Order: sequence, then structure tokens, then C-alpha cells
Amino acid sequence: MTSTHTTAAGDRIIEPMIALAGCSKLHRIVVAGAKGVELMLELQRRGYVRTAATANCGHPAGQYDVALVDWRRRTFKSLEVALDWLVDFLSPAGVLVVWVDPQKAAANEALRASLERRGFVIEAGTVHDCGCAVSARWRETPPLRKAA
Repeated sequence: MTSTHTTAAGDRIIEPMIALAGCSKLHRIVVAGAKGVELMLELQRRGYVRTAATANCGHPAGQYDVALVDWRRRTFKSLEVALDWLVDFLSPAGVLVVWVDPQKAAANEALRASLERRGFVIEAGTVHDCGCAVSARWRETPPLRKAA
């Protein structure tokens, strides 16, 4: 018995996101976005077994090497809120990859500026038929946040 595997839009962005992040199958990866669980399962199917979605990733403690964010068909304002929360899961040497819908140049600049305001340096970017992505790393060790 053979099974067929259809290529969903999420599957098409996995390879470019992995390439931008430069991640290996040993890295701890957290996946965020509306299809986060599906992307997590696809990554695990491909051998990235240390992958979690934001739905099951635990409390933020800088424990992930890579954060993959699929933010297609969602607003930039909601991305800003998600990034404020998500960056606490990323280790000091971690890499963040954000994938968004195809946009005008001004929107891409806004994404880059948002990441830079949070202390990231943009390393690379890519444009694809289903969107565009940037990868970024911490400029320096992120500041410790005070407990409430």
C-alpha cells in the first residue's frame, strides 16, 4: 500500500525556512503561527524531532535554538505582539526566521525595523512565490527581563 503526500503551502516554506535558519536535526526548534502544529509535525516527519509548536513549547526560558514563524495571512500588528512573547523562548545564540505574505517594500522594511528594535540583526532574506522571509540573530546577549 502506498500513501500519497500532497504539497501544502506550509510544506513549500519549510525548506527555505530551514535553509535561512541553518538548523540541523539536533537543534531545538519552536514553530509559531496559525499552522504551527502542522509545520511542527512536518518537521518531525523530516527528522527534526526536537521541534515544538507554541501550543506545547513550555514556559519561556531561552531554551530554543531556532524560532520559525509562519505569519502569512495575519496582521503585522499581531506579529509584533507574538514577537514580544516569542523572543523569550530563543537562546542567546538563537536564530529567528519570520515568513510573511508577499508585500510591498515598505512592509518588508517595517518587519526588518521591528526585528532590529528588538535587538536582532538581519542576516538574510528570501522571496518566494508564497511569501518572503528574513532570518535574524540577537545583536548581543538579550537583556534579562525583570520578573513581575
